[in-house]
Amino acid sequence: MLILDRSETSGLDYAVLNTSIQETFAAIDRFEWQVSDELRLMRDNSYYKNGAYISFEEYCESELTKHGGYRKVKDLFAAKRVVETLPEDLRDKITKPSQTRPLLRLVKTPDKLQQAVAIAAQEKPFPTAADFAKAVQQVAPTTKRTTKKEKSQTQLCNFVTVSSQSYPRYGDSGAIEADAPNVLQQIVTFPDGERLLINNGELDAASVPFPKEQTYPPEYTEAIAQIKKQHQQELERLSQELRISLQTEASTRAEEQAKEQIQSLQNLYKQQKEKNIQLQQRLDEMESLRQLEVENQQLKQRIQDLENAVQERPQEQWGNTMTQQASKALNKQVKLALEKTIDLRSLAVVPPKENTQECLRLMGMALKNLASAMNNNQALEAAAIILGSEPTTQAIAYRAEQLQILPQAVSDIRQVLAKSGCTWQDYWAVAQEYEVIKSGYWAELTNQETDLITALQNASSQPDTIGLGSIVAHTDPYRTLYIERGEVVEDLEEEVVVAWDCWKERSKKTERYFRDELRFWQPQ
Repeated sequence: MLILDRSETSGLDYAVLNTSIQETFAAIDRFEWQVSDELRLMRDNSYYKNGAYISFEEYCESELTKHGGYRKVKDLFAAKRVVETLPEDLRDKITKPSQTRPLLRLVKTPDKLQQAVAIAAQEKPFPTAADFAKAVQQVAPTTKRTTKKEKSQTQLCNFVTVSSQSYPRYGDSGAIEADAPNVLQQIVTFPDGERLLINNGELDAASVPFPKEQTYPPEYTEAIAQIKKQHQQELERLSQELRISLQTEASTRAEEQAKEQIQSLQNLYKQQKEKNIQLQQRLDEMESLRQLEVENQQLKQRIQDLENAVQERPQEQWGNTMTQQASKALNKQVKLALEKTIDLRSLAVVPPKENTQECLRLMGMALKNLASAMNNNQALEAAAIILGSEPTTQAIAYRAEQLQILPQAVSDIRQVLAKSGCTWQDYWAVAQEYEVIKSGYWAELTNQETDLITALQNASSQPDTIGLGSIVAHTDPYRTLYIERGEVVEDLEEEVVVAWDCWKERSKKTERYFRDELRFWQPQ
């Protein structure tokens, strides 16, 4: 390619200049094919993302706007696709991408495409776009039927010219040979075979046909007006029905919501009523406890008065006897103290049938009070024998305090034994608090309860091996039996048979397992 300089142009001859022109055009065509390959590489490998572009189209519209943008890129890709569809011996007949526009509609039929290129190559060694368009028309002719109105419009405006300077084909003229898709654009066919959809504003206004409003005869106009009126009435009727339907649906929905709210309020009132009843019961219990506390205070005050009455005179003045006033006071206070508990004389005749330990405790307390009031060692020894302590005032008082918590100890132990899946650790956590009165609460427990405690203790001391009678669960956390409780009912050496509690209602209540498939059951 020759680089011209104005000072040297006078010495050029035709041959050199012609050769330079040929080489320049060849370089332009070669660069178009080269940029097509580079664009395809950019798109296929997504190199445009390295430039912070989301899509290939965005890259083309941003970086290649002055070269035609994404539309130009699509034309290059289409031209490359046409060339790649042809065999090797016909590819050199297409020298530039613009020559492939009339061949695009034959890409899906490679045989017809090859035939069209061969026909164009027979007429000229290097066919133009018009030659290819003519060959395509011979291979795959297109027919078009037009109405009288369309013919008249085509005749009135057969050729148009691009008048917009911003359009790539500014100043080029073409023919309107196809129906426009809308009233704002035209399909223009240029001499090189390219067909483009161009806005009316980008064409010369004098040659662009503008559609006119269609007119009808009077009888058709009345019929159309009647149809429009009926259509409007139908729309109003449907709108009214839709509005009524929506109002009915809204009313129904509001009624359902109101019913749900009423039901929820009723449930809330019922729950509140139950809570009020429970609170009233608690208040009654607290009132009973308060009354018992008042009576207890009164009893303590009476005992204090009795002790004060006895201590008003020195011990040597009593002479192992009591004045008539002290005797009356003592007898009165003892009688009041024992009036609501037990009758010693009746217990001497008939032993108590219920709550034996509590009766013995009260007897011991009564004897202890008598011994303290009368300074009677025999009563003190009797109280020590009944309560099971040393015959001293401090020992008897300490033992009485221990026995006073005996009913609570029995209640707590029975409560923990009644829980499902009770273990020795659960029992011991409660029992160790009452270890000092174990003999007392042990005597109050039934045989079944003591046997259960013994069994729990034996189970806790056994080795960590699953055997007959072991309470087990499955080791696989993804099986439902992982949280179920079962008992080993048969030992088959390597395997064991387990009866599951959750299978009691089934016909098959047991299953065989290896020991490593089971674990000791722990309550959840």
